[in-house]
Amino acid sequence: MRDIFLSRAMLGTTGLIALAAGLATPAQAQTQPSNTATAQIGDPAPGTSNDANGPDVVVTGTRIVRDGFQAPTPLTVLTQQEIRNSSPSNNVADFVNQLPALAGSTRPANSRLNLSSGQAGINALNLRNLGETRTLVLLDGRRSVASTVTGLVDVNTIPQALVKSIEVVTGGASSAYGSDAVAGVVNFVLDKKYTGLKVAIDSGITEEGDGANYSFSVTGGLSWGSEGRGHLLLNAELAHRDGIFKIDRDWNQTGYVRIQDPNWTATSTTPQYLIRRQVGAANSTPGGLITGSAGVRPNQLRGTYFGYLGAINQYQYGALTFPSPTGSAAPSLTQGGSWQVNDSGRRIGLDPEDDRRGVFARASYEIADDIEVFAEGSYNWQEVFFNAGPNLSTGIALNATGCTTVPVPVTCNAFLYNALGASALTGVTGVTLATTAADLPFRAVNNKREVQRYAIGAEGTAQVFGKDAVWNIYGQYGRADLREQLRNIMNIGRMNNATAAAFAPVGSGYTPGSIQCLVNVDAVATNNDPACVPLNRLGIGVANPAAIGYVLGDPYRDEVVEQYNAAFNVSVTPFRTWAGDVSVATGFEYREEKIRGFVPTEFQPAVSLNAQGRPTTSNAWSVGNYLPTNGSYNVKEVFLETVVPLGYGLEFNGAVRATDYSTAGYVTTWKAGATWQPIEDFRLRVTRSRDIRAPNLNELYQGGSANSDSVRNPAYTPNGANGPATFGYSGFVTGNTNLSVEKSDSWNAGIVLTPRFLPGLALSVDYFDIDIEDGITTFSAQSIFDLCYVGNQDLCAAISDDPNRSTPGQPYKLVRSQPFNAASQTVRGVDIDASYRMPLSRFFAESEGNFTLRGVATRYIDNILDTGVPGAVITNSVGVNGGQSTTPKWIYRVSATYDTPDFALTAVGRGVSSGKYVANGVECTSSCPLSTVTAPTYESNHVSGVFYADLNFTQKVQFGNSDAQFFINVTNLFDRWPLLLPETGLAANSTYSDLLGRQFRIGLRMETR
Repeated sequence: MRDIFLSRAMLGTTGLIALAAGLATPAQAQTQPSNTATAQIGDPAPGTSNDANGPDVVVTGTRIVRDGFQAPTPLTVLTQQEIRNSSPSNNVADFVNQLPALAGSTRPANSRLNLSSGQAGINALNLRNLGETRTLVLLDGRRSVASTVTGLVDVNTIPQALVKSIEVVTGGASSAYGSDAVAGVVNFVLDKKYTGLKVAIDSGITEEGDGANYSFSVTGGLSWGSEGRGHLLLNAELAHRDGIFKIDRDWNQTGYVRIQDPNWTATSTTPQYLIRRQVGAANSTPGGLITGSAGVRPNQLRGTYFGYLGAINQYQYGALTFPSPTGSAAPSLTQGGSWQVNDSGRRIGLDPEDDRRGVFARASYEIADDIEVFAEGSYNWQEVFFNAGPNLSTGIALNATGCTTVPVPVTCNAFLYNALGASALTGVTGVTLATTAADLPFRAVNNKREVQRYAIGAEGTAQVFGKDAVWNIYGQYGRADLREQLRNIMNIGRMNNATAAAFAPVGSGYTPGSIQCLVNVDAVATNNDPACVPLNRLGIGVANPAAIGYVLGDPYRDEVVEQYNAAFNVSVTPFRTWAGDVSVATGFEYREEKIRGFVPTEFQPAVSLNAQGRPTTSNAWSVGNYLPTNGSYNVKEVFLETVVPLGYGLEFNGAVRATDYSTAGYVTTWKAGATWQPIEDFRLRVTRSRDIRAPNLNELYQGGSANSDSVRNPAYTPNGANGPATFGYSGFVTGNTNLSVEKSDSWNAGIVLTPRFLPGLALSVDYFDIDIEDGITTFSAQSIFDLCYVGNQDLCAAISDDPNRSTPGQPYKLVRSQPFNAASQTVRGVDIDASYRMPLSRFFAESEGNFTLRGVATRYIDNILDTGVPGAVITNSVGVNGGQSTTPKWIYRVSATYDTPDFALTAVGRGVSSGKYVANGVECTSSCPLSTVTAPTYESNHVSGVFYADLNFTQKVQFGNSDAQFFINVTNLFDRWPLLLPETGLAANSTYSDLLGRQFRIGLRMETR
């Protein structure tokens, strides 16, 4: 199979290379790409460079336009060549996400199960692991319309081939750029003056022969008009990635799972949780498992499971089973025995199928020597398809009353009778079944997005106070058409009807003795459903395809997000003091955000008010249950920024922004910073800022969406006195129009070293401290259950029974929540950025090569979240590797590049340090403190770290007068496993891990000028 995939990938690449060769017409050879050195705010101005091979890239990260400005806020700049030499895939986001400051970002790997949020398949950036909504993403310094209802900008919508550099501001910047820049800003800078024609193609595959992918882009730019005053730029891109729809990797088949010690009690001094191998889910099987039975001999059929064509098997519980198979509660986990029978953790997708197409065009013209007008537009289309796992169900009640009498009454489930027979059902009044539903197609996410962006504007320079003033003005419109589509989702009512199958009695209108839906053959005439087809859930290969079509459906929601934006900015030097020029930037911006949605009535949950006047829902579908979101807001802003040289190498930078939201009201943001450079080799910098994030459209106006899953019962005891070990639930979240802005106070302080005695070396060390108040938060279902258990009555009121799905002994819950301003969060750490660039001609006179060594690392100190609700657990997630929202102590990336006129070789090492599994876990083996929800005890609370190595080789060749680069990239060179977590399902940390194993990518870039 792997050979077939490899052949397919190679053939596809060969064809694309041939196409590229045909498109690349001979012309003058291009100049070599600029050096790959990165820059930070505060790097030397041109002419004072410390780069051994030429001037640094000059960037400011502020609204001030001034060569050599030494700004106090740290900034990392990634150049086009650096991206080319290291990018692991056909998406620039995968490279950016390797930066330690962005390592917690949303990727297809960790957003794949966001079934109801519409985020599955996107690439969204997350600075400092504070959440994607607190990172502002810009394109050429301007906002872009979001690709989700939560306001996230998908990096996929940025024209990949035109990215000249990426600027990452790792500090609060709301006073310069507005809302959302709490953790920082990521600005994608396009090569707007590109001239020539370039074609890029690549194809990749994993070592396992799956995940095949390819991309193709063509870009052209030319000057036109009188004296070349006009410029036209066009770009088109196409990308495809095969999905991986099952997890057949070795690391996911070890049975590495956390299990509760079956002998543990609330007074035990031994650890509550054990970490074991060869542990599997014992609560369901692909063809159905009887987890309990009622009657004269309770649970006499427990452990019976059904195989191919209904074959009868007996589940073998292992030596260590939780809970005990002899108790009243159904076992959920077992070590040994039949631990591998449940395969739901392998029947789930590892990577989504992804198709993307995009076009970008820009035209500009210099109407005067110092004035240029421009117009640009882009269109991006994406479709994502993903296996979100089996249609598993627990707590399925099958009636066995009367199954031993003749004739068999309609109260007896016909499929159960046929499967087990009258003798096995003697004394049994009913059974409880759980299944991972191998006969049903997997639940799927099939999201589609169309994102458009159009802008017109002008920019230029003018003489003010005898100095150049730089200005720009623009108007922009963005629109995202979103189809949040789910496939093969269970309709709860229809599934209940189809499951309750009965033998048709004489006079029912059906053939006597045939199996029919109970609703159609019982004595109640008002519950009939002529479309109902009975569904056999006892076995594999036994389901009627017509019944599958009856019980499953495809809920969806259509939403349109629109953004209107207009701004004017100007930077001037109004006067000069004895210490130098004083620079001032000012401007204003108006922005309007809108959302409107549509959901067919059949896919909407029924919403009503409970006795307390709070909305509650009755979900028709196991997942989805969308309600349309409708609303809008506008914001008006004006800002002022200044740079004042104070002499003796000291410079002050300050900014203030006044912002007025139609929803959240007025707020002021500001920053004050300084740099001090007493000598050329050494510079200190510090910034203090107040930043904000305003509530987004989803948080304000969400009509409601629901998800279904299970939560641990915090009140559970082994004797089952307080209910089962887990509850199934449907969660329902609505918006809150009373939200106000989040406020953040940030410190950044650092040192920059560029020693003249060692040309080419640069080192920066920066401390950051971000404190967020009035944070917008929505509790997870597990948190709501836990906080209710410790006495929070407001959250207890958010939990109710779902009468449509609850069964005796297996209550199913409805959980309602909404966002509110209650949380506070503190993130502290240290960033380290070191680079050394050395021309080898220093040692070898005839060598034209350069050696560049670069390392970036972040040492996180604190990431403390206080939800603001009494009874909530306040934890520090730093040093925890056990989930998506956790933060390893160390995240690092080191690269070494040897670059010559003929080839380039880049090696990359990246990884995270080891840590805990859960933040509040207490590790002990004996004499343990009492285990509680807020401080559970663990035999082992350790998760290892991981180190990955990547390798990229680029050969520079000539096709006539055209330059070309052929490259080979190997990601995860040593095929290292991901960070393993002791969990069923996906047994890995999907945020900081490589889930796919070793991957290969080859490609060709050709360019003419």
